[in-house]
Amino acid sequence: MNEPEIIRSMLGATTKENPRTIAVIGLSEDPSKPSHYVSAYMQQHGYRLYPINPSIPEVLGERSYASLSDLPIKPGIVNVFRLPKFIPAIVDDMIRLNLPNLWVQQGIVNLEASSRAEAAGIHVVMDRCIMVEHRYLTPR
Repeated sequence: MNEPEIIRSMLGATTKENPRTIAVIGLSEDPSKPSHYVSAYMQQHGYRLYPINPSIPEVLGERSYASLSDLPIKPGIVNVFRLPKFIPAIVDDMIRLNLPNLWVQQGIVNLEASSRAEAAGIHVVMDRCIMVEHRYLTPR
């Protein structure tokens, strides 16, 4: 978990089929929420967003989906802005859908779910902000 080479790999070309795609679980339409402004930053830096939030039809100009199963593509990264108790079910979905990369945002930790994901071959970054890591890796 949180290996620098995994972080670099995730933020590069994320999958052969769909490079630079991020499913954002818990993306809010409220611009003051971290899920919104972090996702807007990633979008501005060339990532295609697939919001996962069943309570809104769209956000940041992208159609919102009810679940990972409803996505039209296999995203390169699943970025999570949900409470730790929701991470195990997300990992279950990722295993079932054979999704490669789980990013759990800063302040959110579920070590049991992380271990299960890694045992299933999923790369995991947890308790790190994807925007902060991207800024760190992006040459100025």
